[in-house]
Amino acid sequence: MTNEQILREGCEKLGLSIDDNRINKFIKYKDILVEWNKFMNLTGITEDREVMIKHFLDSLSCLSLDYIKEDSSVIDVGTGAGFPGIPIRIYHDGVKLTLLDSLNKRIKFLQEVCTENNLDNVDFVHGRAEDIGKKKEYREKYDIAVARAVARLNVLCEYCLPFVKVGGYFICQKGPTINEELEDGKKAISILGGELVEKVDIHIPYTDLSHNVVIIRKVKNTPNKYPRKAGTPTKNPL
Repeated sequence: MTNEQILREGCEKLGLSIDDNRINKFIKYKDILVEWNKFMNLTGITEDREVMIKHFLDSLSCLSLDYIKEDSSVIDVGTGAGFPGIPIRIYHDGVKLTLLDSLNKRIKFLQEVCTENNLDNVDFVHGRAEDIGKKKEYREKYDIAVARAVARLNVLCEYCLPFVKVGGYFICQKGPTINEELEDGKKAISILGGELVEKVDIHIPYTDLSHNVVIIRKVKNTPNKYPRKAGTPTKNPL
């Protein structure tokens, strides 16, 4: 199968549809990722088919649940090489996206991807979630926070829920340890103003992989003391 076929048919399997223009943007994204990865560590996945499936289709899987709307404001916390934020923005033209990462070299890569694909309404923020989440211009300003493979759920909630406005959602893509993480994360979710809505098992097309997408609704404001200073959530999870 060609890259184009993988994306088109993979999206269909996820209940999504994709046009040629978006497919071309994903192909360009892949080319930039592979080129930049030659001189900086962005991903261990560089083979075309694997990028299409394990990065792009996996990122798009969270759109199949319909929480992210065409006009949503979305922050991708610890975005790394842009997953899932940039695929979401490529798919939904109207999404207002913020990409947050602690490494400035990755921010430069993300800017290159967005410039080459003419993606507007994208804000690039260099910093740690614990610091940026305290700033009034970002705190509780987003309809949606997303994160993929960043930390355990009780830590991740402290990184992400402070960015979400009351009534918004934190959408977290997790692996096979999710049931244990949900049990350990109950206290953190409650303290930080969240409420578990659902956990959905989504099969990633062309693989034996199933990823859990966890949906947490923001039901009350996050107390001002959170997030705690950089490093503390990891060393002493809620």
